[in-house]
Order: sequence, then C-alpha cells, then structure tokens
Amino acid sequence: MRVALIFNPFKYKVHEENLKVVQKYFGMFPPLSLAWVAAIAERAGHEVIIIDARTLDSSKEDVLDRLKEFKPDILGFMMTTYMFPETLEWIKFLKKNLDIPVLIGGYNLRVYPRESLSHPQIDFGCLKQAINTVPQLLTELESGRRNFSEVVGLIYKENGQVKINPPDPEPIDFNSFPHPSRHLLPNHLYAEFPTQRKNFTVMVTSLGCPYQCGFCEAGGTLYSPRTPQVVVDEMQECYTKYNIREIDIFDYEFTAIRKRVEEICNKIIEKGLDIDWACRSRIDGVDGKLLDKMKQAGCRRIYFGIESGCQEILDKVNKGITLKQIREIIHLTKSKGIQALGFFLVGAPGETMNTFKQTFEFAKELDLDYVQFSKCLAKPLTPLWKEMVEKTGKDYWQNWVLGKETDRQLPRPWTELSNNQIHCLAKWAYVRYYLHPVKLLKSILTVRSWGEFKRKFFAFSDMLFRQENRPVEDKKFKAYSGY
Repeated sequence: MRVALIFNPFKYKVHEENLKVVQKYFGMFPPLSLAWVAAIAERAGHEVIIIDARTLDSSKEDVLDRLKEFKPDILGFMMTTYMFPETLEWIKFLKKNLDIPVLIGGYNLRVYPRESLSHPQIDFGCLKQAINTVPQLLTELESGRRNFSEVVGLIYKENGQVKINPPDPEPIDFNSFPHPSRHLLPNHLYAEFPTQRKNFTVMVTSLGCPYQCGFCEAGGTLYSPRTPQVVVDEMQECYTKYNIREIDIFDYEFTAIRKRVEEICNKIIEKGLDIDWACRSRIDGVDGKLLDKMKQAGCRRIYFGIESGCQEILDKVNKGITLKQIREIIHLTKSKGIQALGFFLVGAPGETMNTFKQTFEFAKELDLDYVQFSKCLAKPLTPLWKEMVEKTGKDYWQNWVLGKETDRQLPRPWTELSNNQIHCLAKWAYVRYYLHPVKLLKSILTVRSWGEFKRKFFAFSDMLFRQENRPVEDKKFKAYSGY
C-alpha cells in the first residue's frame, strides 16, 4: 500500500490557551505522531510519504499535485480537537480530488470517536495507538477482504453506523514502537523559540503521566516509559543520520523515574553525544545530584510546571508542591548552569486580580530564563472540562468537532476574572516580565545564532506593537495593570 500522511497548516483560535503572538513564535515542530505512524507502516512493508504542509507553507493545491505524483492508496491525518475544522477542510478538498479512503488519529479520537467520524469524508479512525491498528487496517485494505471488525482499536462505518472496535486488551509496550521516520521530514526547518543549535527535533520517551493535575488532559493516564537504551539509541540515530544537535523531550513528565533518567544520562555520556537537550519536569522531580548528572549529559533547559505563586491555587489544581520547594529547585537548577523555564496559569481555579499579582511577583523573584503565561483552559476530559459542561449544560468541544460551534472564548466558571481580563493579564505579564532591562540584556547576551536573534526580536516587537489589544472597561483592572 502507498500511504500519504498530511500535516496541514492551522490558524490561531480565540479559544486557545496561548496569546496569538506566543503561538506565532512558539516554534515549528515536526509532526512526530505522523512520523511514528509512518515508521509503523514502513515496518509492515508499505511505502509512505509525509507532507508537512505547515512547515513547508504548502497550499492545498501544492499538496494535491504532490499526491497525484505519489498516487497514494490512503490518506492519513492527525486530528487534534483544536484544529479539527481546518483539518476537515483539507480532508474535504483532497478527498474530492482523489476519492481514496481517509484515516485519522490523535487524542481527539479517544474523546469524540463517533462525532469525529460523523463527517462523511472520514472513513477510518485510530482509537488509540497506531502500533497494531494501522498495519491491520492496511492488510485488510490491501487484501480486499475489508473485514474491519477484526482490526483492533479501529473506528469505521458500516451501513451508515459508526462502529468502534475495542483497543488492544494488553497495555501497549512503548518500547515496541520503531523510531519515528524522520527521513520523511524537513529536519533542517524545525526550531522552537529558545532553540540555539541546528538541526532541531523533538522526542517523546514516555506516554501518559502518573500525576493528576486538575487542568491537564494527561493527568492520571497510564505511564509507559521507553527503556534508557531505546531512548539513547533514538538520540544516536538523530545525531548520526539527521545531524540533529538539539532535542526537546516532550514527555509530560520526563523525570518521573529517577533511576531511568540517570541511566539515560549515563548512556549519553558514554556515547559522547554532542547534543543539547531540554525536558519537562515537576519541581519535585529533580534534586542537586540529578541536576548535575543531567547537565553533564547535555541538559541545557528544563521546563517546570509552576502554575501559580499562590499556595491556595496550587492546592486547588492538585499540584502537590509548595512555594518553598519551587524557590529551592529553581535556584538550584540555575546554579547548575541549566536554564529554567516556568509555565504559569492565568485564570486558574480561585484566581483573582490579587492572586495573579502574587504569581507575577513570584515569577520575577524566581528570575526564570523564560516564562510562559497560559490562559487556563477547560481541555477535554480534564476536571475543568467536566465543571464547564456541568455548569453550562453544553459540551463546547463536542459541538466544535460536530461543526455546530464557532471559535469563541470558553466559560471559566472557576474564577471571578472575565475572559477579557485574563487575556489582558497574560499579555501584561509577558511585557512586564521581558521588558525589564536586565532581562533584555541577558536575552541579548545569550543569543547563539542569527535565527535565535530574529525569533526573539520579532516576537518581542509583535508583543509590544502588533499584538491585538482588547478594550478594558474595568477601572480597577486598568489601575492595577497599567493598561
């Protein structure tokens, strides 16, 4: 079978958690999920291409021309909830011109499988991981048997009805996945905001998260880490085959198992890999000894989920950490020569003008190298989503997937702040944090490439002068924020 996987461009949505300017400069990342599907299909003997239309800035017509040359038997798309309508438009266009089956996958299928396949242009859905579903589906299509009821984890249509096959009864062994097919990607074009070396890529070394933060869609999901040997083998492949020198590990919680992290670091050191890497960690996931080992192995940046400078809010979102712990670990991380980035929420449960002021002052006190202020959002399947549905009587995301809802700000019944105030607070915090002369000087002095300088310069310029402003009528808010 000839399989074509498409990653389409997408526009900023009003309901997103990031500001428009942050989303614009956040990064250009490889579609890793599609690269994994490609590797799984290739291992089963099929021919695959990936068209990263977003990174290549390709139009629908450009992609159609490429597909006509390739002559695929099936099209595949990653169908996230947020970009569902845009991906659907691409599917409609290509399906009309090619008339071949369409398979979609992604986390959205676990939440809204029937709603996703209610659209006539979509033929199949992968309920969970592709590791067994995709090869089995391709076998059925290639043989002409079309006995789809036997394909594990497949969502399909039969006599106009959406059918959902049970997924694999046994937990998926993440080690059984092949390395993503990066040979199908334009690796030289990828970068994220803090990137300092090329080529750049992302990795995922574990699935799920054992913790249960109230705002995160991964909270409490089955944690499945790859072994240190498999992780470092993929790093070696990135280094040798694709000239990659910087990697961002996108695990929800990379440091969940201390011994595993130590073994990964030891193997990187043993191989002498000249790779800078970043990861995400809980505050209570590291200590001085582990940070020393990570630094020695090439860790240059850690993204910490701090969320708030108010202990009461940390407790409400079930973070399980204290302000004292945060201060100690951020100070320790920076003292080891590792950059620290802090993720913060704006409009978290119980948020007021005063609690966010505490958060902002706390962020300044920590002297983080980077900060991200995200608008707290009711993501599908999170406790906040359940609260929003219960109090409004509507499931916005379900209607969004069905095409019955427009892009708009979502209710936040857990805070007294309005959506407008939350948006303006996020922008205010970014500008005030990065406008400080010391921060500006540090940012300039740490630049290591022309590409990094351009990203930072244009991002800050847009934040100051071009980012859309929203009118603020609240006098108390104006007085507090300086708007």
